[in-house]
Amino acid sequence: MTTDISHYPRLRLVNDPDDLRSLPADELPQLANELRQFLLASVSQSSGHFASGLGTVELTVALHYVYKTPFDKLIWDVGHQAYPHKILTGRRDRIHTIRQLDGLHPFPWREESEYDTLSVGHSSTSISAALGIAIAANKEKQNRKVAAIIGDGAITAGMAFEALNHAGSIDSDMLVILNDNDMSISENVGALNNHLAKILSGSVYTSFRESGKKLLSNVPPIKEFASKAEEHIKGMLAPGTIFEELGFNYIGPIDGHDVLGLVETLKNMRNLKGPQFLHIVTKKGKGYRPAEQDPIGYHAVPKFDPKVTELPQKKPASPTYSKIFGDWLCDMATKDPKLMAITPAMREGSGMVKFSKSYPAQYFDVAIAEQHAVTLAAGMAIQGLKPVVAIYSTFLQRGYDQLIHDVALQKLPVLFAVDRAGIVGADGPTHQGTFDISFLRYIPNLVIMTPSDENECRQMLYTGHQLNLPSVVRYPRGTGPDSDVQTEMQALEIGKSVTKRKGQKISILNFGTLCHFAQEAAEILDASLIDMRFVKPIDESAIAKVCDEYELVVTLEDNCVQGGAGSAVLECIAKLGKAKPCLNLGVPDEFLKHGSQEEMYQLLKLDAQGIIDQITAFQYAT
Repeated sequence: MTTDISHYPRLRLVNDPDDLRSLPADELPQLANELRQFLLASVSQSSGHFASGLGTVELTVALHYVYKTPFDKLIWDVGHQAYPHKILTGRRDRIHTIRQLDGLHPFPWREESEYDTLSVGHSSTSISAALGIAIAANKEKQNRKVAAIIGDGAITAGMAFEALNHAGSIDSDMLVILNDNDMSISENVGALNNHLAKILSGSVYTSFRESGKKLLSNVPPIKEFASKAEEHIKGMLAPGTIFEELGFNYIGPIDGHDVLGLVETLKNMRNLKGPQFLHIVTKKGKGYRPAEQDPIGYHAVPKFDPKVTELPQKKPASPTYSKIFGDWLCDMATKDPKLMAITPAMREGSGMVKFSKSYPAQYFDVAIAEQHAVTLAAGMAIQGLKPVVAIYSTFLQRGYDQLIHDVALQKLPVLFAVDRAGIVGADGPTHQGTFDISFLRYIPNLVIMTPSDENECRQMLYTGHQLNLPSVVRYPRGTGPDSDVQTEMQALEIGKSVTKRKGQKISILNFGTLCHFAQEAAEILDASLIDMRFVKPIDESAIAKVCDEYELVVTLEDNCVQGGAGSAVLECIAKLGKAKPCLNLGVPDEFLKHGSQEEMYQLLKLDAQGIIDQITAFQYAT
């Protein structure tokens, strides 16, 4: 359902940034107001990322007003805050399709628009890319400008500081804008964020402010002067020093919701030479009180009624896998004081809110720093603690080297609870967890478990926690088949599969939570079904048996076929010296687009009917 643009008289005139730049400057505040209201109306009808975009409305308007996009380049870090950018760059009438199958991509996407300089999904990449563009622009000598807009959560990552260090050392012409809203997705953590807060609430600054208020409260002209002086003091005491030392010209902090002030500042900074750093202060959820009061809850929203002050509560038929993990974490902590839980800024998404409150001394949010999270766990394990790293599949890729060198090589007992494994749905290619089996199973000393339901997930987490080896339990986004979850925890026999159904001619070897689809298919095809449970070590005896007893072996996984669990089965068959037709079902050799999980399963033929169709077609072809 589209939003009626006729209710937004200025916004309807802006079909692209050229139209925006033709407006008089004094109309920009009204345009920003209409853009915010249009965003509220659109996302409330379509669902999507919400609070971040509300906080960047004025900044987006100012950037496209001052910079000659798309000749000048803007890089958003990350795409949560880029909905206003999409609306102003020719996609206004399609914004209601965002995150939907064949609709707008949830993040900036190069294939979607010439205004999207870098396809993004993971954070902390903007400054590196902007520096590369700035170097190229310097060689072009066409006066092309580039700006990276990075959130205060994203700048905590080491990659951002690596780029800042390099950019300052080569005196590149570029602008870095720090969008400081004290909130990325969860509350920000870490020394830098604390420094920002401490400086602006410290005794020197606050004593100056309060005494000035009392002394000058009855003298209006001087009171106005004192207010301006307060802003200057704030600027002098703000943490510009660290960026100045890195070679940047630091300006700020300034009000990120004063669109005319932003325009003036950006115009001045656009013409400055060398690396520039602009620190703006914004409010996540700005302009919609419920989102201002609960920016975490309104970070990404379902369809909702803006007139109602609470989001609709969707009660799943069964608990999510994230909740299964969170409950296990709390239960395990009551038994084992050595358990330590680590997350790279995904407390809410990973189901760790309850644990963080109940066991604060055993909870560590390291901010957006996946590499650090993995090696931090290694250090804990060296000293006899039992660390659990809760991490999304797609984010574990960023800690791969540390997983190999600092954990697996040293046989350290770190448990990785890998959430969002497999097909995630609406967040699209950057968030699909379809590579982890492939990039993990080649690592020596690593045990890899693929639960088929909620109870297996709980028992596998316990199994991994008891091992004296590094281990992985991978599970998907969302809910499972609503299995009975046993409170009692029991370690599984490592590398042992379970037969779910005995059938004729065909044996389906299932890895993970597509098992309920496999069960339906097996019933119709009268096939055997084996829940393999372990990718590594794999159950070689079970594979040998099915090769001897069945005409066709089928493997099923929600991971890419190349190098995945099916490949492990083929390697095992070759090792055993068997000759057996084998069909590997999984994700093809491509990046998956966005759409609901159900739509993607159907498109990939990994639902029950798709499995039946693929097996039938294979049998017919052979």
